[in-house]
Amino acid sequence: MKKLFFAGLLCASLHPVFAQQHRFEVRDGAFQYDGQPIQIHSGEMHFARVPQEYWRHRLKMMKAMGLNTVATYVFWNYQETAPGVWDWNTGNHNLRAFIKTAGEEGLLVILRPGPYACAEWEFGGYPWWLQKEKSLEIRTNNAPFLDSCRNYIKELMNQVKDLQITQGGPVIMIQAENEFGSYVAQRKDISLTTHKAYSLAIKDALVAGGVTVPLFTSDGSWLFEGGTIAGTLPTANGEDNVDNLKKVVNQYHHDEGPYMVAEYYPGWLDHWAEPFPKVSTDDVVKQTGKYIKEGVSFNFYMVHGGTNFGFTSGANYDNDHDIQPDMTSYDYDAPISEAGVATPKYNALRTLFQAYSKTPLPPVPAPLPIITIPDIRFDKAVDLFTFKQKIKPVVADTPMSFEDLNQGHGYVLYSRNFKQPIAGKLVIKGLRDYALVYVNGKLVGELNRYYKQYDCDIDIPFNATLDILVENMGRINYGGDIVHNTKGIISPVLINGNEITGHWNMYGLPMEQPPVLTANNYVSGHPVLYGGHFSLNKTGDTFLDMKAWGKGIVFVNGHNLGRYWKVGPQQTLYVPGCWLKRGDNEVVIFEQINAAQQAVLKTTNQPVLDQLIAK
Repeated sequence: MKKLFFAGLLCASLHPVFAQQHRFEVRDGAFQYDGQPIQIHSGEMHFARVPQEYWRHRLKMMKAMGLNTVATYVFWNYQETAPGVWDWNTGNHNLRAFIKTAGEEGLLVILRPGPYACAEWEFGGYPWWLQKEKSLEIRTNNAPFLDSCRNYIKELMNQVKDLQITQGGPVIMIQAENEFGSYVAQRKDISLTTHKAYSLAIKDALVAGGVTVPLFTSDGSWLFEGGTIAGTLPTANGEDNVDNLKKVVNQYHHDEGPYMVAEYYPGWLDHWAEPFPKVSTDDVVKQTGKYIKEGVSFNFYMVHGGTNFGFTSGANYDNDHDIQPDMTSYDYDAPISEAGVATPKYNALRTLFQAYSKTPLPPVPAPLPIITIPDIRFDKAVDLFTFKQKIKPVVADTPMSFEDLNQGHGYVLYSRNFKQPIAGKLVIKGLRDYALVYVNGKLVGELNRYYKQYDCDIDIPFNATLDILVENMGRINYGGDIVHNTKGIISPVLINGNEITGHWNMYGLPMEQPPVLTANNYVSGHPVLYGGHFSLNKTGDTFLDMKAWGKGIVFVNGHNLGRYWKVGPQQTLYVPGCWLKRGDNEVVIFEQINAAQQAVLKTTNQPVLDQLIAK
């Protein structure tokens, strides 16, 4: 009760603009704020996954639930948008604005800057172009990689240095690397000495960049040997056994606390083609109450997940699948839903926190409006194979990877003309990650890394064209295979065991912006670009109903909402109302499979995230 009481005082004492300087320390086995012990009740929310216009609403939701801190990852590849090109100022990229907004709402801030984040985010936060430097190996004691990391950390600290609590800001702690112990366990080909040299170099770079608040690490409790760094506070992820938490922290931190679970999971991550996992409200409330009573600080991962807009979702893998692409929705079964709605889990946790608080919690912010839109009709339907004529191809003897084509995301259409007929088995063992195969415009095969489908039967007649449309479904974000993350076709294309070489045309379709559609030449069975307009007299959040569609992406008013895929379990796409406008609005859809012509796009006022369709 005493520690929670001080947490309440903490929230009440924060000045809206942090004019008064406070102290935060790890001292005498406790977290101390202005010399008094506190318990951190934190929730994770990633500013990159939530429209900037909604940040304040979500932070108010967290405060009203009973939290005193917000934790956020900073994704390197989201801030460095191209080599040497940094964006810290526009929209969702404005880290300083997010931190200041959190402080204005009475929340402290924990920063998790990586350089490795994981987070079901594309490449775990690393920029894709690091792979173009052949002498560079990520996440190890490699000079070119560490040079890149130091440059990122320098840029980062220039943004947040003065927002640390030591300078009057709300940032109380910064993480050094992330879940490194699990990587050490998976990369036994690298010596522990080398691993430790790398993680220490990251800590030293943070300190050199200007970190003056406590640094911490977070790992599973059984992974502290590889993940801890001298001079940083170890915290345990996913640890529900308080006695074990205290035991391992004491072992690596001078036989004393403080004790913190830096990732407590009230929900779980989601993959395409797999069931939507749920964590019961009763279990979450019970475990949270246990932490409170035992004086353990904690961070809900996630309290509000948001959305993997655009091409930001990453991928995992296991023994059954070479890749498990993460869904567009990052709802996470979190207390605050993807669209910012208070769930039953939220309400139950708020009741718990209120029971331990000596002062009333702030009122829960009113929910944002949700609308439905009359059926949206299309005035354009453009055949991709015609559209490709606007693109200048790269020509080579063999297919090139996305990286060699200097393209990070989206699609590449690999095309080759055959002067002589050939038939048999087409094999692309190095497919990354999904492909549709056409002969003279007719769909003849679907290849798919998730299902380990790397071949199909093919019959190419005289003077015919083979087209292979390849999609990057997100780079691996976790585990030892993160070092193998090139995309496109990265192996020879074989037919009947013969490598197909000579004059491959490669058409880049990065889809960074919605394509401009001028023609109207729909061809049945071809990938197609649909375009349409709709008018609104009021705006609000909505959900696009994609159940009747195949696979692709959707742009609304220039915003890439992310991927959809008929296999589910996600069958809707979230449209933030702040991205809509009164009057005319535009939608562009790239539909890859196009099994049947679509006449309209429908909306709904409820998300559908748990309808799995058998392959």
